[in-house]
Amino acid sequence: MTWLRRSPPITLHRNTIKFLHLSFLSISPSRSHLILNLAPFLSPRFDSLPSCCGSEHFHFLRNPIVFWSSLNVRSCMSSFERSLANSIETVMASAVVNFVNATLDWVMFPLDATSTRAVVFGVHIGGHLFIEVFLLVVILFLLSQKSYKPPKRPLTNKEIDELCDEWVPEALIPTLNKELQYEPPVLESAAGPHTIINGKEVVNFASANYLGFVGHPKLLDSCSSALAKYGVGSCGPRGFYGTIDVHLDCEARIAKFLGTPDSILYSYGLSTMFSAIPAFSKKGDIIVADDGVHWGIQNGLYLSRSTVVYFKHNDMDSLRETLENITAKYKRAKNLRRYIVVEALYQFGSVIALPYSNLNSGQIAPLDEIIKLKERFRFRILLDESNSLGVLGSSGRGLTEYCGVPVEKIDIITAAMGHALATEGGFCTGSTRVIDHQRLSSSGYVFSASLPPYLASAAITAIDILEENPNLITKLKSNISLLRKGLSEIPGITIASNPESPIVYLRLEKSTGSMKDDLRLLENIAERVLKEESVFVVVSKRSTLDRCRLPVGIRLFVSAGHSESDVLKASESLKRVTASVLGG
Repeated sequence: MTWLRRSPPITLHRNTIKFLHLSFLSISPSRSHLILNLAPFLSPRFDSLPSCCGSEHFHFLRNPIVFWSSLNVRSCMSSFERSLANSIETVMASAVVNFVNATLDWVMFPLDATSTRAVVFGVHIGGHLFIEVFLLVVILFLLSQKSYKPPKRPLTNKEIDELCDEWVPEALIPTLNKELQYEPPVLESAAGPHTIINGKEVVNFASANYLGFVGHPKLLDSCSSALAKYGVGSCGPRGFYGTIDVHLDCEARIAKFLGTPDSILYSYGLSTMFSAIPAFSKKGDIIVADDGVHWGIQNGLYLSRSTVVYFKHNDMDSLRETLENITAKYKRAKNLRRYIVVEALYQFGSVIALPYSNLNSGQIAPLDEIIKLKERFRFRILLDESNSLGVLGSSGRGLTEYCGVPVEKIDIITAAMGHALATEGGFCTGSTRVIDHQRLSSSGYVFSASLPPYLASAAITAIDILEENPNLITKLKSNISLLRKGLSEIPGITIASNPESPIVYLRLEKSTGSMKDDLRLLENIAERVLKEESVFVVVSKRSTLDRCRLPVGIRLFVSAGHSESDVLKASESLKRVTASVLGG
């Protein structure tokens, strides 16, 4: 190192420099005192003394007492004084320079160290470690200091009042626009094929009363008997003394009707779907779902915390591609449960890309193709039959009967009983293991009060009536065909639903280019049909709860309870009003 290679010619101690300084200040009138005081320190520099002192003076400088007694000071006072001053300046200058050099060498040593060099954008930077350590020490020092805190004082009443006046609470709900503020007509009687609105009897095509069981005499008698025997509610969950014998009878009746080993009742239709799905599918599992499933299923998918992948509505190519991708991605995964979730009959279709595509309400799932893909890729299937039960198939047993698929190939079947059976609640049916698992782990079954006994009794009676009267299915299909024939002749309107679906969906043949303008036209048609023709139909809107973008259109629910004149009246009324609205 540089500071090690340097050998200063004179090394003076700090006390020596201090002594020299004091010597200058203590010069007495007799200049010889200066020589006496500095002689011991100047002996190494005897060669710088004036020649007048002679070589013998060197010996005397080492012995100040002899020098004091023998030196003739007066003879060389002035010349020696000058030489002595020069020597002192030389000594002090050398000491200061050596001290500064040594200090700089110590400071620059960490900056010149090889291990602390860095290269930034091709430029060599030395000493970054030293700087970082220094900055770290500064930061720690600053953090250790107490931050300044203003003195605490209580707020005055005036300041509190001002803060309260300025505070604006966060809104509990978003601002409602005119579309969300729509209030549907209020029914003043039973929601049967005919109902009363604003004191006037109208033909009802707005209720999913597919078999016309609303107000059926046998259902009313069954409910009356159950009310007299059991009362209204059960006042307890099924596992906590809320199980009544009529619940067990209803579960056995459903299983027998559908040809499954066992079934389980839920007290609410939607709770069936968003309780059954999380009971089987957990976090880390895979669910492939149709993107047109209703909100109850969507909520169940969310609550399961599973990985959910949607495929295009009723598109088997999209389903196959999705299953292939998932199978390839999770090829090495072990203990991974995988499900396909679909509806049998879609009340709400999915519109993702275009607001007026062919994906509308009333579509029927191709179950036979789904089963083939399920078996090929080894997935389980969950099928919701809420709108197909009592509607599809020769005896109303749903999509499995309609497609000729054995019910054993469906792992889990769920359904709400508020449509064709004209009661309330829901059920899940399948193998005994599937049902027993839900009795212990399904939240809607374990924690909700059980289904009111009279509703379970009504469900049993409805299934009995359906089995005893298979002509109800025939009548329903006839009404669907007759209505579709009459509606197909309306200019400017097209039918988007399946030909065998009791949900007949109408949309504008040519859009105005604006969803709001289309909705305004359709609402005008529905309002005028109700006001002028006494036919009650509904306009489907896009719900804020549904994942999919629902198309706007007019939806009609066909019932076996409708007479032929009711169906013809609906088609003729819509034809006249639509021509007036679209033509004007």
